[in-house]
Amino acid sequence: MQSQHPRQHRLVTWEEVDQIIDGLIPRIQHMGPFEAMVMITRGGVIPGGLLAEALGMLRLLTASVDFFATEQSGMMAWPTFLQFPDPDLLRGRRTLIVDDVWGSGRTSISVRERVLAAGAEPVNCVLHFNPYRSLFSNIQPDIYGDVTDAYVVYPWEIDRGLLGRGFGEAQPEI
Repeated sequence: MQSQHPRQHRLVTWEEVDQIIDGLIPRIQHMGPFEAMVMITRGGVIPGGLLAEALGMLRLLTASVDFFATEQSGMMAWPTFLQFPDPDLLRGRRTLIVDDVWGSGRTSISVRERVLAAGAEPVNCVLHFNPYRSLFSNIQPDIYGDVTDAYVVYPWEIDRGLLGRGFGEAQPEI
């Protein structure tokens, strides 16, 4: 049985983000072209923006999904879409779905299925893939930058605070 808490925490620097993005670009270009991008909020907005700029993508959309779990539903809670693009903006388009990390996989899979239902061809892309935490043993992101079993903290998340995440009192420099 997997632990609810990751064994380690990993601070990712802006330099590492740049390296991952640089590694993703040729793989995305190889799988492309893409006519739309759906960035999953909040984590996918910054990597999606960086990728969109590098790839010259113009049709940038966002999706926001939450899982309001009850004690009975736990990890099996149904997704609630707080925001999702109009299906007319996706229909018939190859669509790159971007998020920062694939942990349990629930968010990425939910967005992918909704993009597919809108009549688009979805391709999932994340900076980090955690196969050890994923609830889907037979599904993984189509494109990912790195594999990890750590709880990843990105440089744009530092202001949310790291206390209680194994970093002590001092905030690390990124």
